[in-house]
Amino acid sequence: METSHRVLTEDARSLSQLDDDSVELVVTSPPYPMVEMWDELFSELCPDIESALDGGDGRAAFARMHKELQKVWEEVARVLVDGGIACVNIGDATRKVGGSFRVFQNHSRVIDAFEALGFEPLPEILWRKPVNSGTKFMGSGMLPPNAYVTLEHEYILVFRNGTQRRDFEPRSERRYDAAYFWEERNQWFSDVWMDVKGELQSLEHGALRDRSAAYPFEIPYRLINMYSVYGDTVLDPFWGTGTTSIAAMVAGRNSIGYELNADFLSVFEDRLETIPDYSRNVITQRLAAHERFVEDRIADEDDLTYRSDTYGFPVMTKQERSIRFYAAASVRAEDDRTSAANYAVSHEPIEEPDLRLDGL
Repeated sequence: METSHRVLTEDARSLSQLDDDSVELVVTSPPYPMVEMWDELFSELCPDIESALDGGDGRAAFARMHKELQKVWEEVARVLVDGGIACVNIGDATRKVGGSFRVFQNHSRVIDAFEALGFEPLPEILWRKPVNSGTKFMGSGMLPPNAYVTLEHEYILVFRNGTQRRDFEPRSERRYDAAYFWEERNQWFSDVWMDVKGELQSLEHGALRDRSAAYPFEIPYRLINMYSVYGDTVLDPFWGTGTTSIAAMVAGRNSIGYELNADFLSVFEDRLETIPDYSRNVITQRLAAHERFVEDRIADEDDLTYRSDTYGFPVMTKQERSIRFYAAASVRAEDDRTSAANYAVSHEPIEEPDLRLDGL
């Protein structure tokens, strides 16, 4: 199996190189309105935002920032197939503007924007984000009533494009092969994620660190496995350091990214050589976790009726019998004048996992 991955250094407010209905999943984390690190970017996109901030008009700046994001969401609606899923990682912001401290609810504005475009909101996910303990004492500290709650979570907002689910042919091989384990579904489809870990690789490129807000690898990796199948294309219109593309490579999906700052490409390329080893490591960890699950069920005398067709180990349901893992074997750059960068990843099937599962 081979997957393709394109990165375009263009403005995502016009996804001009993408056809209508050309991607199956969107996974992205946009710049957060009213978070100071993004003021400069938003002001470059719209000078009225800088004027509003300088004038202490937080409401106007907030509304104008979301108006710029709206242009991207309109393009997302155009390129996403009917029934396709859009996942938006977003955090609210707390800020003092014009002498008034308040929360700016980014997540609610994004929900309103997608609903206006005809998307159906699906249950959202909260994930716990590590916070510097010093920020917990905002406001009057230990004295009531003027202390403020610290924001320690972000939202993953999930939307379906239209009201109908995607159709697949009966017993679609690429869909059944891409199934996840029963216990993974129980964990991934919880509305609160408390176990999300750190990034695949830290950003060590000086000033670029201040312009990156990369989310942890586990977030796009889970979402890609939850809401797409083998052969699908994943779009990230706010590509950054390419975490979504890396997750797609590891998950065996195609990807397209849009990024204004071409400097981030070098960060991404520095990470590519780690993909084959990292891919196998991720698959091994998933199989090892399933092994522990099976051992616990057997110890509790639970009967696991079904077995994997490929691997022979026990699984909980019929839908898991076709699970098939593909590890990234190699990554190569390809010449493509329509993209700032283009990569192909060769994947090889994992035929016999190096675990004790087959003996259970």
